Amino acid sequence: MESAPLVIPRPVPQQRIRPPKKNIPQTGIERNHILHTVRNYVAEHNPVPPMGTEELKEHADRLMAMLKCDTIYRDYIGVLLSNEMWREHLAQVPFERRLLLLPKCLRVEAKCPAPFDEFGLLCKQCGLCTIQDLQAEAERLGYAVLVAEGSAIVMSLIQTGKIEAIVGVSCLSVLERAFPYMEAAAIPGVAVPLLQDDCIDTNVDIDWVWDYIHLTSDDKTRRLDLGALRDEVDFWFTPGSLDLVMGTAEGETERIAREWLGRAGKRWRPFLTVSAYQALRDDTGAKLPADLRKIAVAVECFHKASLIHDDIEDNDSVRYGEKTLHEEHGVAVALNVGDLLIGEGYRLIAACQASAEQKAAMLMVASQGQRQLCRGQGAELCWARKPAPLTSLEVLNIFRQKTAPAFEVALRLGAIYAGVDQHEEVEDVLKEYSEALGIAYQIRDDLSDLGQQGETNDILGLRPSLLLAVAYERAQNENRAVLESLWRRQLAAESSVESIESLYRELKADERAQTLLETYKEEAIRSLRDLDNPNLKGLLRRVIGKIFNDTEIKGWCKEFEQKNVAARLEEIPVN
Repeated sequence: MESAPLVIPRPVPQQRIRPPKKNIPQTGIERNHILHTVRNYVAEHNPVPPMGTEELKEHADRLMAMLKCDTIYRDYIGVLLSNEMWREHLAQVPFERRLLLLPKCLRVEAKCPAPFDEFGLLCKQCGLCTIQDLQAEAERLGYAVLVAEGSAIVMSLIQTGKIEAIVGVSCLSVLERAFPYMEAAAIPGVAVPLLQDDCIDTNVDIDWVWDYIHLTSDDKTRRLDLGALRDEVDFWFTPGSLDLVMGTAEGETERIAREWLGRAGKRWRPFLTVSAYQALRDDTGAKLPADLRKIAVAVECFHKASLIHDDIEDNDSVRYGEKTLHEEHGVAVALNVGDLLIGEGYRLIAACQASAEQKAAMLMVASQGQRQLCRGQGAELCWARKPAPLTSLEVLNIFRQKTAPAFEVALRLGAIYAGVDQHEEVEDVLKEYSEALGIAYQIRDDLSDLGQQGETNDILGLRPSLLLAVAYERAQNENRAVLESLWRRQLAAESSVESIESLYRELKADERAQTLLETYKEEAIRSLRDLDNPNLKGLLRRVIGKIFNDTEIKGWCKEFEQKNVAARLEEIPVN
């Protein structure tokens, strides 16, 4: 029986209440640590919702003691705790019986063309902020969506009886005021706090919002602990585990190759292989098959071989904070070890207990990826022979060819191992997703190379980078001449790395690169929109959050702080 269409009542506007100053953990890593602890707590103690404010605070106090964190985080922990209690209930509610409540302060206030009525913001779909994407995706799924402040609207919607669950985005103060209405109505509700208590140009952890919007009982991977999965993949590259997968190393060349394979690294590519397999396999809860290790290790063999060769071609002396392989053992040995690792990758794929059709498909995908990667590296090497300024688009195209293929190979090998038929259904999506993910990943590498903490330095290495391309496009006169000399691999004696990086910041090249990073992350998200498989869609979306979980918090609420100051001044008695 179909649900009756939702008719949203227009509530009576309420006067804004000045909330107290709140606090939220400063980094995505810290927020994830708290969230992981909260989830373990809920799994162990199984608190039952709905829960009153006082009881919720008692649990939050226990969690603060476990985390040994500042008491200013209690409200934030309380929100997470409530979310986790309601999470599985939300997953059972159909999308068309849910409300997504977004705050109008996500808009770019100075440029937003959208008008207001007594009901809230009437989005014009201008593309200047995240409201458009979140609203479009939620409505596509069947949600009712409102862009307005919460408490009165929440109460009105609850009273209609047409809403059975709410996903809300707001500052902690508004969430605090809305909580009693939701608790009284016993309606499943999850909330995503804004990253600052500011009513102008705020932002939010988009990964978190997306996770809750798409939460559904059809996604059998939603309970999968990606942190634990990544830890397991890391373990596969310990010496003993590698010996079990690859056999005992024979001779010095294999020993060097095995040691290099086990060196530090983020292991994102084998992690993606396992993630794709987990999402597409029939039994997502079963133990990972032993042969999956071979495929994951093969993916890392290809990647580590490319790093060896890249370091030689770029004449880099440091990798992972240690000497590069050619610096340690000489160019000839390093070249040979890289070649051996490529052969090992193909050997491991051929040795796994998959069907002949699966093996053929995996070998074809791996060889195509190797070919494309060499094309991208070749484009950069040919540039180095005749260096000249490149446009931002040309640099991004190098990224597209050099970095994206490795992500695509990793995902497609996992999908093929899950089943050739499953792979064929998602092949195009994985290609589009990998391209956007790879470009975003390389942009982040460019940004992370800035400053003294950067692992490698594109300026000293005289390599093309997005920051250099953007800065050159924006520079004029002497600055342009300085950057052109860098493009021609002729760093002037009077120019230091610090002065070039200062010029990047002056020309806001870093801000432009950060914007492009977010753009390609969003492009990766958009590539999943038409994906019918809820497991793969949910897991790949969470993977983006796992890889790029580096959001930092801005300042505090200017509007509310100004009002608080004014209120305090009013309270001062006049003689």
